[in-house]
Amino acid sequence: MKEITPIAYFHSPLTSKFGIPRQSGLSENLIGHIVFEKRYRKKEALRGLDEFDYLWLIWGFSANKSLNECKLTVRPPRLGGNERLGVFATRSPFRPNGLGLSCVRIKQISEENIEVVGADLMDGTPIYDIKPYIPYVDCHPEAKGGFTDMRKWKRLSVHIPNKFSKEFGENELAALKDLLAEDPRPQYQHDATRIYGMPFGGKDVKFRVHKDLLEVIGID
Repeated sequence: MKEITPIAYFHSPLTSKFGIPRQSGLSENLIGHIVFEKRYRKKEALRGLDEFDYLWLIWGFSANKSLNECKLTVRPPRLGGNERLGVFATRSPFRPNGLGLSCVRIKQISEENIEVVGADLMDGTPIYDIKPYIPYVDCHPEAKGGFTDMRKWKRLSVHIPNKFSKEFGENELAALKDLLAEDPRPQYQHDATRIYGMPFGGKDVKFRVHKDLLEVIGID
């Protein structure tokens, strides 16, 4: 079998695994860029792509240090990080072949890159293939969603004081609020005095959480 190699790399304001959306499509304000390798920077490779709204990305969990470790059971965050399920019943990043699958919305297409919205990829992620999202075969609104149907994700209220919010542009600020509202903390941590740091857009965003309120307390 041919060894797969990246066709592109992803560029994002998220430079760490901490804070990355747990699924694609959770933030309509988070913008990223698919930057093609030189071999694929050809108009003919993208011909017809502008007729679609969404893409499937096949990519690699390149930041996982345990890519060679196969875990047959994992602990999904939505189940509180304590209950175990089979790896193939989850979207855990700890997979036998370290491959991810994400659906993202196309914002703009050029010969060298594709600007997309809502990706759950960190900066520098290798992309191995791109395919168009086709509604009549890819959309199944009546399908069962397993444990995600029974355990709804609770969003947090987010407060960013003006002295910190002015550090970001309008779109960046909206994306940051989306990401923080999804509660990036490990789900087994509930210490209201603990201060967390999340890299975003070249800055380190410091925050703490008390009950259902997340408050940004510093920007480094």
